[in-house]
Formats: sequence, C-alpha cells, structure tokens
Amino acid sequence: MLRSPAVLVTGALLLWFVLAFLVFPNVVMLREIFFQDGSFSTRAFSRLWSSDRARASMLNSFLLAGVLSVTVNAVGVFIVLATRYFALRGARLLWLGYATTLVYGGVVAVSGYAFVYGEHGFVTRLMRGVLSGTDPAWFSGMPAVVMVMTLTGTSYHLLFLTSALGRVDHQTIEAAQQLGASPWRILRTVVLPVLKPTLFAVTVLTFLGGLTAFAAPQVLGGRDFQTITPMILTFAGIPTSRDLAATLAVVLGVATLILLTVLNRMQAGGTYFSVSKVPSALRRQRIASPVANAVVHVLTYALFAAYLIPPLLIVVFSFTDASTISSGRITPGSFTLANYRQVLTDATASWPLLVSIGYAAVTAAVVIALMLFAARVLQKYVNPVTVAVEYLLHIPWMLPSTLTALGLIITYSVPRAVVGGRVLTGTLVLLAVAYIAAKIPITLRMLKAAYAGIPDSLEEAATLLGAGGLHTFRRVLLPLVLPTAAAVSALNFNSLLDDYDISVFLAHPLYQPLGIAIQNATRNEGTSDSTALTLVYAVVLMVVSGLVMWFVYGRRTGNGHQPQRARKRADQAAPDAGSAAAVLAGPTPTA
Repeated sequence: MLRSPAVLVTGALLLWFVLAFLVFPNVVMLREIFFQDGSFSTRAFSRLWSSDRARASMLNSFLLAGVLSVTVNAVGVFIVLATRYFALRGARLLWLGYATTLVYGGVVAVSGYAFVYGEHGFVTRLMRGVLSGTDPAWFSGMPAVVMVMTLTGTSYHLLFLTSALGRVDHQTIEAAQQLGASPWRILRTVVLPVLKPTLFAVTVLTFLGGLTAFAAPQVLGGRDFQTITPMILTFAGIPTSRDLAATLAVVLGVATLILLTVLNRMQAGGTYFSVSKVPSALRRQRIASPVANAVVHVLTYALFAAYLIPPLLIVVFSFTDASTISSGRITPGSFTLANYRQVLTDATASWPLLVSIGYAAVTAAVVIALMLFAARVLQKYVNPVTVAVEYLLHIPWMLPSTLTALGLIITYSVPRAVVGGRVLTGTLVLLAVAYIAAKIPITLRMLKAAYAGIPDSLEEAATLLGAGGLHTFRRVLLPLVLPTAAAVSALNFNSLLDDYDISVFLAHPLYQPLGIAIQNATRNEGTSDSTALTLVYAVVLMVVSGLVMWFVYGRRTGNGHQPQRARKRADQAAPDAGSAAAVLAGPTPTA
C-alpha cells in the first residue's frame, strides 16, 4: 500500500500542506514578533504590556475561562444527573430542552440571546413596558457573556458525560446503600469518580472555549468587557499593530499548551472505573427528602425554560412579518412565509448560506480524502517519521484558531514560493485552507480509532488470498471505516456552516459565509429586515444540525444496540479467511 501511486501522491500533498500552512505560517509569525528589524527583540511584548486595552483583554479572557470552567461544569453535571441519574418527573422532556444546544450554538446562539434579551430584544421590550426605567443595555458585560456561554457550553456534558454515567455499576451503588452511605456520599464517592476522565476532558474544552471566546464578548460584552480574540481582530486590521495581534495570539497559544500539560498531569494516575465483576445497568435514584426533591424539580424546570425560550422564540418570530419582529406583539395576522421565501429564492439573501455550504462541503470532502489514507499509514506504521508527522497534524488542535488565521494572513500577504509565488490573503483559497487545517486533528483521531478497531487477522487473511495492499484497503478496510468517516464528515460539515471565529479573519469581501452575515445582522441595531433574515438563517441551521445529529447519534434501536446493518458490518469484520474472501469477492458495503 505504501508504494501505491495514490498513497504517494496523497502523502506528498499532505506533507506540502503541513509545511506550507501549519508550520511555515507559525515560523513567519514568530519572526514577525521577535525579529522585526533582523535582530532578536522583545519590543512587541513591551508594547503589548503598555497597552491598557490589551492587558484588560488578557485579564478578561483568563477570568472568563476560569469562571466558565466552574459554571459550565456545575450546570452540565446538574442537568446530566437530573435527566439520567435522578428519578424526576418529565425527565425525557427536560433532556429535549437541554439538548437544544446540540443543534443551536456558536454565533447563532449568541444572536438568539441578543434577539431575546439584548438592547432591542423581545424580553427587554416587555421589561421596559412594565418598568419604564429599565436600562435597555441591562443584558451586557461579563454577566451576560457568562450566562450565554454557560447555557450553550453544556453540549459536551450531554454527549460525553451521559455516556460516562452509563458506565456506573448499579451493584456498587446498592452495596454502598447497604453499608449505610447517604445519597450524597454515594454520589460523591461512587458516581463522580467514574466521571472524572470525562470531566477533565470537558474542562479543557470549556477553558479553551472561554479563553478564545469571540462572538459572545463581541456582541454582548459591551465596551467594558472585551477579550483577547476580538482584540486580536482589532489589532490585525491595523497594519502597524499586526505584531501586537500576533503577540496576543502567541500568548493564547502558550496558555493553551500549558493548560493541556497541567490537566494531563492532574488526570494521570487516577482510578476511574467500577470494580464489580458482574456490572449491572444504572437505575434512576429517587430523592427521598421532599424538600430536596422539590428544590431539584424547581431548578431543573427553571433551567429548562432558560434553555428553551431563545430557540423557541427564534422559531416563532421567524414566521412573522417585520412589524411584528420590531414591536414584539404577535397577532393571528402576523404569521407569514415571506421570510423563508426570501432566503430560499432571493439570490442576495441566500448567498451567505450557499457560500457556507460550498466551503463546508469542500472542506469535509478534502479532509476525509486526505485522512482516510493518512490515518491508516500513521496507525499501521509507527516510527519517528510518522510520529513527527502526527504531532504536526495536531498543530491546529494545540493552538487557537485565531493564531492559525493570523499566521496565514501575515505569511501570505506577500508572494511565497511555497505556493507558487502567489498572494493568498484576500482570496477564496485561504479560508478553505484554514477550515481544512482546523478539521484535520479530530478527523485523524476518529479515523485512527476506527482503523485500530479492525482485527489484524482480517487484513492478513485478505493478503493470504492474494489481494494487494491497495486492493485490501479498498475492498476490506475502507468499507469498515466508512460509517465513521461519514459521521465525522457530517459533523465537520455541520460545524462549519455558522463558523465565525476563522471566517471573520479570512473571508473574501464578496463571499461572506453565513456566520459573518448573522453576526453583522445581530449588530445592525436591531433593524427588523436584517433580524428577520437572521431568524430564518438560525432556523435553517437548527434543522440541518438536527438532521446531522440524528444521522450521527440517533440511529440506534430502542434497547441501545446498533441497528441490523451495523451488526452486519461487524459480522463482515470477523477475523477469518471466509469473511475476508466474501468482502473481497462481493460488492462493497455502503456507509
């Protein structure tokens, strides 16, 4: 397989991409910071530290990241326990309300909260009608940013912590109960330790999300609460201050690496599993105290309302006319399909959606095409070269997206031989490159895990039957990893539809993706026409995201087992020569 022309071409293309767009831009940016005049200098750090706005933005970013690490974990653990551990009334309905964050996040969620609670928001108008002295900008600053990012940051808890909770052995809980342990002690000493690895991982993601927060501070932070990433954008737009933008981005990258190192050391050495030899499924626990039971129910339904109100109002008002959106008063004659007709039929209104779909589709296709080969080679052949390449491919995961974007802008604002002497800044290509780079790490990790799950004996049996390396890959290995490849591609596609953090740096002025369109409409002083389009965009994205989440996570039978087709694919992967011969001789299974 290694000598196949397709593999050689793919490998050469991947190495060129790594060197040209992951390594070289970071080298150029470091040179921009430390060697501005041809000699080593730390002047950029001195200038940065002398800027009050820059210092305030760094302090705000670290403060926000620390606060979110507490609030998001507190809310996330609570809603998972409320819907999967405790026996509460309406638990299924509660989970659906909390799960709205799975189909509605990022700049869409920020625009939704601004529509509901912002200066021109629906709730703000109601409050001012009751209390005329209410400040229109009451929902702004750090409290607003923390609230929005807390409620929209619990998606990882619903996906990963729920799965981890399923590994808790109910017999261990029963044994603790028979020994007289209180429900709180059982939760603290039996249940939560099993969740620690997932909590560590989620904490890392939450802290990084707070550290690199962009849309929420930019829209809701106001003048008094700006963070590093919006400040990087401001400095990047001033040619004489690009070194300050690069320095801020490096500070962000160093903080990310330090955080990952510290949390990995904290996690190492722990024991986080149940020890029963005959594990039994976890059963929901009843809250014996009437007072505690009432308090938990009140808190869960209050959170349910907080989660559900913004997306529900977005859907309702997306079907109303401009005057209704402006006034907030709904009548039977307010409803119309004109907004949807405009977005789906008018070329100007639908253009951002088409641009985002185009970028997302190209990115998903290119990434999966490169990583299908690369993941197999890196998984099968472990040597210093492949290990070094794998570390390089994880650069976008170790560094914030703003650092990658800024490095690309600085590097390719002048002709470079590595790309044929072309200037890429301001072109369509650079945003696609940044998208591809951002999605490589997660795709590589998922595909490597899929390849690792295929028995070696299956490939050996195919080789004994006379199949070549590439033929074995195409007819035996590839069909078995296609479900994972399809799922990762779908998630990559979905996550890029409303991307704002990378797009705002690299988008072509005439090809603005949907995330920028939504952000611009949100900040356009609440005009009804732009708000109407924003609401429709949000609903369309929620529908697409919902379909993708169903495709990836929802196609399971009621007893939690995989459907028949998935079991059939597992049977085809049985490690014997007969199954290998069947796969080699028969038609390739579809994903």
